[in-house]
Amino acid sequence: MSVERVTGKPTLAFEAAVDAALQSAHLAAVVASSSDAIVSMSLEGRIQSWNAGATALYGYQADEVLGRSILLIIPEELHAEELQLLERLRAGERIEHFDTTRRGKDGRRLPISLTVSPIRDAKGVVIGASKIARDISERKTELEALAKLNDLSSRLWRSRALKEGLNEMLAAVMELLSAQKGNIQLHDRERQVLTIVAHKGFQPDFLHFFREVSAEDDSACGRALRYGERTIIEDIELDRDYEVLRPVARAAGYRAVVSTPLSEPDGTRLGVISTHFSAVHRPTDQELRRLDLYLRQASDFIGRCQMEEALRHSQEALIEADHRKDDFLALLAHELRNPLAPIRYAIASVKNVPRTSLQRAHAEEVIERQVAHMSRLLDDLLDVSRITMGKLELKKQPTELNAVLDAAVEATRPSLDAKGHALSLDLPEQPVWLMADPVRLTQAFSNLLINAAKYTDAGGRIDVRASVVGGKATVRVRDNGVGIAPEMLPRLFVPFFQGDALTWRAEGGLGVGLSLVRGLVTLHGGNIEGFSEGANKGSEFVVQLPVGAAPPEEPARIKRDALEPTPAESLRVLLVDDNRDAADTCATLLELAGQDVQVAYSGQKALELAEKFHPQLVVLDIGLPDLDGYEVARLMRGAEWGRGTVLVAATGWGREDDKQRAFAAGFNHHLTKPIAGEELLALLRSLSESRAD
Repeated sequence: MSVERVTGKPTLAFEAAVDAALQSAHLAAVVASSSDAIVSMSLEGRIQSWNAGATALYGYQADEVLGRSILLIIPEELHAEELQLLERLRAGERIEHFDTTRRGKDGRRLPISLTVSPIRDAKGVVIGASKIARDISERKTELEALAKLNDLSSRLWRSRALKEGLNEMLAAVMELLSAQKGNIQLHDRERQVLTIVAHKGFQPDFLHFFREVSAEDDSACGRALRYGERTIIEDIELDRDYEVLRPVARAAGYRAVVSTPLSEPDGTRLGVISTHFSAVHRPTDQELRRLDLYLRQASDFIGRCQMEEALRHSQEALIEADHRKDDFLALLAHELRNPLAPIRYAIASVKNVPRTSLQRAHAEEVIERQVAHMSRLLDDLLDVSRITMGKLELKKQPTELNAVLDAAVEATRPSLDAKGHALSLDLPEQPVWLMADPVRLTQAFSNLLINAAKYTDAGGRIDVRASVVGGKATVRVRDNGVGIAPEMLPRLFVPFFQGDALTWRAEGGLGVGLSLVRGLVTLHGGNIEGFSEGANKGSEFVVQLPVGAAPPEEPARIKRDALEPTPAESLRVLLVDDNRDAADTCATLLELAGQDVQVAYSGQKALELAEKFHPQLVVLDIGLPDLDGYEVARLMRGAEWGRGTVLVAATGWGREDDKQRAFAAGFNHHLTKPIAGEELLALLRSLSESRAD
């Protein structure tokens, strides 16, 4: 037998066969190594191939399934779906990324994404199918988790109020982390502490212990607040910094805790949400990512609710302020009309020819008393305004408490005597020194005594008690008057606030007295409280002031003018005011005091008169119709004759910056209208004395 050697180049058919074999081997290797489950089957549904990916996904080995029906891995309720797929395959259709469910060897249901392609023979006839299945369990779980997050967020935003939302928020977070207990704490920015606003699973002892937590606290929530980051304590028994808190944790029944800060987009702390677990535990990274997604919504919700609450409070405050403004204007009109009535009657009686000297004297007393009352109302209003704007300056000096109280009693004696009140004083025997403004402190206690006299029926009793306890001087002013209703107590010191009781209304007043007292006491570093057991049970006001050191030498006590005023030397005085009545009556007063007086009703006329008159004193209104008082003062100061003239600004504007503006324009003195005659005469005497020196 002979063997024929074939030599020369391979035939094209041979090369094609080799290429086909290589491609088939390569394809088989790809299928075998793919992580996807790749299964081929006949058109009758018989499994013909089964790769390692299919074993990994379904749990069956290849020898367990080859030749068996594909329905082995398909849940019974989806058999009809499989038959429909086979019909589409026979028609040559390709099915891509079809999400369905399969059943593993252990009975687990497996979510998959399925791509089915027809297998054709050399003639193009469909003879079977290739199925590629990919496990989408994680994707489906993530989608379900996102859907759950969306549902939880929707439920949160449907909450109608912050409290309802916080409870919804806590329940959602506990569900996301499978926690057994939890609480939410909001951040009090003023006091820099966390306070519990929602909780679940805790007893009162735990809530009391953690009622306030600061950033210095070593609890999980304290650390989250301090560092602005999530704090995870997997086991409180192993956490060294938690040692002091372990008894509390054991009693509350938790072993692990996760505290996550709640913050606005700009980093502002809103609070902390904490979840607690009964066993050693650490949430998965996936759980924490979902938690963070939810807490972004939660933080936005809290921020929005707090903003809405602040806006609501602002609106309520504006409405309340508007009501108080209307009440105040009505009260102001009432209080200004009250003294005007007796003034008018007194003037009419003075004009009546058949009057006696006694009647004239009485009319003058009425006018003087009512004008003083109106001035006091305006002074109180201005003082409250200055305190509110922080522009009231105290002239503090060593001041003896008893001297202040004596002066206050003396100032209010007419009000006490008018209603026949009995006043009882119980003052310390030893001097009690304060670093205080004696005039302003006297004003504060005078207002308290006037208040007590006003709201106590005739023949009542008023007690003033002073003592020193713990480095503080305590003064109690108590009366047996109309008392204060419980609902009024929280608003006693609100400016322009008055109760609705007819008794309070009948007594009058602008409702600024107690507000002024509180402002003055606060400026002295003290505090004031009001107490009452109710209507017709009297009231008590307690003032506490810090005690100061005794001075090395006893300073002058509160001055009281005991001597009769000495007449002033005659001076050339120019009065300038566009209010003719004010200018003319003031001129009459000064002429009766022996002064040489000229009057001008405009700035230009004042300059013309002054050029001829060369006044030694000019009392100049600021609000003139042509040139304002500041300009007139500057022009007078520029004249040769005006360099030594004393200029006095007379104006209704009494703020500190008004005074500074007047001094900058060249004025020597600033007097706020209405100017008391005694004040003007005292200024004249002072000028006369300085000239004599």
